[in-house]
Amino acid sequence: MTSNANRVLMAVVLSTLPLAGAAQNFPERPIRFILGVATGGGQDTVARAMAPKLSSALGANIIVDNRPGAGGGIGAELAKQANPDGYTLLMISSSNVIRPILYGASYDVRRDYSPIGQLVTQPYMLAVTTSLPVKSVVELISYAKSHPGKLSFSSAGSGSLTHLAEELFKEQAQIDIVHVPYKGSGAAYPDLIAGRIHAGFLTMVSAQPHVRANRLRALAVSSVKRVSSAPTLPTVAEAGLAGYAVTQWYGVLAPAQTPTAIVNKLNKSIVSVIEDPELSRHLAADGAEASPSTPQEFAIHLKAEHDRWSRLIEKSGLRKIK
Repeated sequence: MTSNANRVLMAVVLSTLPLAGAAQNFPERPIRFILGVATGGGQDTVARAMAPKLSSALGANIIVDNRPGAGGGIGAELAKQANPDGYTLLMISSSNVIRPILYGASYDVRRDYSPIGQLVTQPYMLAVTTSLPVKSVVELISYAKSHPGKLSFSSAGSGSLTHLAEELFKEQAQIDIVHVPYKGSGAAYPDLIAGRIHAGFLTMVSAQPHVRANRLRALAVSSVKRVSSAPTLPTVAEAGLAGYAVTQWYGVLAPAQTPTAIVNKLNKSIVSVIEDPELSRHLAADGAEASPSTPQEFAIHLKAEHDRWSRLIEKSGLRKIK
């Protein structure tokens, strides 16, 4: 080997030493956990439930930093611009994939971040008003086909995941239904219960009390498999619409170029926390299912979600949403 080659090799080795040392000693100070949503929602609930256990697992304080605004864009931009050293993390949901497709954004979750891993999934409950004469998904589809344009579905807002869940249901079942957006899923309950709106994809934790009180009728869950909080409810696919599945999900990203060793250390700690039985029970009570992944699996998931919703949004004309 020539002297020049030796010098180049030595320079490469020396340049990696600071990164290796940083990864070995990580973390040495508090970690900022950015959420692009306000306090009190599902994403915030999950973050604050796992923060104390993650602090213990890593040996560093986890500071949950809510930065709502611009549909999650403010928090996403802050994390994107942060140093890629593992001390700034971003918690995301499907909205961080969907909203940039619909409205445009300065960030791309597939390009501007290092995936750490998925945390949980939250299926929706397909429920109908009790005055509607249907008791199954098959009957709902049959009723919609015999009453085209007469059935109304609520959503948590135009472009929300519940809206896209409805659009996918409409496309796969080949039915004509009316979309009625609300400012959040909770705002739809008075009209659903009164029968002014016929159906909707609702969060499990908010819908179950109304189902138990016979104010709404549950037909199915939107996930691939049945959920522990409602084990007798079939999935939409089981109940008659093969291949249908939509779930909300939360995951964690770091700024792009975060060292692999730090990414892996964060992932290992997060997986151990999410799989903790006590936390899993807590999450299940809020309608969430622990669904940890590797960084590589989460990267594949993000691409698949982007491709899936891009196709549906393009096909349904939802790009025109303002």
